[in-house]
Amino acid sequence: MVPEGYRHRVDIAAFRELLAPEGQELLGEIGAAGADERTLPAMVSRLRARHPAGLVGAALTQARLRERGRAKFGADAERMYFTPQGLEQATRASVARYRARRFADRLPPGGRVLDLGCGIGGDLLARARTGIGGTGVELDPLTAEVARANLRAFGRTDLADVRRGDAAAQDPGGYAAVFADPGRRTSRGRVFDPEAYLPPLGTVLDLAGRAPGACVKVAPGIPHEAVPPGAEAEWISDGGEVKEAALWLGDLAGGTPRRATLLRQDREPATLAADPALGPPPVAGWGRFLYEPDGAVVRAHLVAEVAALLGGALADPRIAYITSDEVRATPFARPYEILEVLPFGVKRVRAALRAQRAGALTIMKRGFAADVERLRRDLRTDGTEARVLVLTRVGDAPTALICRAA
Repeated sequence: MVPEGYRHRVDIAAFRELLAPEGQELLGEIGAAGADERTLPAMVSRLRARHPAGLVGAALTQARLRERGRAKFGADAERMYFTPQGLEQATRASVARYRARRFADRLPPGGRVLDLGCGIGGDLLARARTGIGGTGVELDPLTAEVARANLRAFGRTDLADVRRGDAAAQDPGGYAAVFADPGRRTSRGRVFDPEAYLPPLGTVLDLAGRAPGACVKVAPGIPHEAVPPGAEAEWISDGGEVKEAALWLGDLAGGTPRRATLLRQDREPATLAADPALGPPPVAGWGRFLYEPDGAVVRAHLVAEVAALLGGALADPRIAYITSDEVRATPFARPYEILEVLPFGVKRVRAALRAQRAGALTIMKRGFAADVERLRRDLRTDGTEARVLVLTRVGDAPTALICRAA
């Protein structure tokens, strides 16, 4: 493993050398060596005695990025190439595979996709691995080289290619669909205003509207009012964490304004669409169980749909906790058995937890301002029973619920 502390800027020339036989041999040697902070200096000196310093630096950086890439790409990361920014912004492999299957289900036979802002080629590669051809467009020359290398690494250059260019200047004519991933990060950090994307969302949507179908990747926090009429907005969570959102347009839209999709390891995705016939969920006092909806459900404003599935209600109409007197199986919310409900106060909650012999404590909150780690120290649980402390509000009243997993 190459230590995180090692940094080296890679230019195109060094990256191309890395793809040549000498560079490939060097990458394999570094991967097999498993260097750590203690042995790295000696290894670097040994490698530089036999290889150019720039090539050694490029190989070390690539090995470090592959280590980091395992979190998103699993075993495929060992064959892939990255840039630091490209890895950070790349779609997680599980999400890209899901999205590629959706393209495959809706595109006409032989339909090609124009990928605007393809980055390191994660989505382009995922579609090619399902048999969908296309062209990726990337402005940054090094990132474009990396995307081409990833297509070659998996033998998909017969289906897909990459060219350097400005996404905003492309013509989608002749393509069955557009996929766009506008930049949502600058040197100052994440961008939250869709019109501050690169290119701006309005520009991307105009381009996307020129193809029969389109999918535009957006931030999960996109305001609902920024979703154009007729589009389907889909929020995706993987392993219980909201990863991203996408706008499906034209032939690729699914006939619903909002959808939440949950990706689950070794199981088919679970998806929930908006029900226009539903009004606001009912409001009732706490029942025997509390359900925490998945984050994608909350982002998609589908809490009423989950409440209807569970036969439940909200304790407070502004807060996305569902309550019910029975347990029903659903992938869209996690159930907890409510053991005690009390007005919030540190001393009061601490006494209640001690009375229940609480030990390992999970703290959840919604609509409640609290420093969780400070509160955990103040509560000082040292018992044997695992408990979940839920902090919320009912009306204006801060409320604590002591629960256990159902």
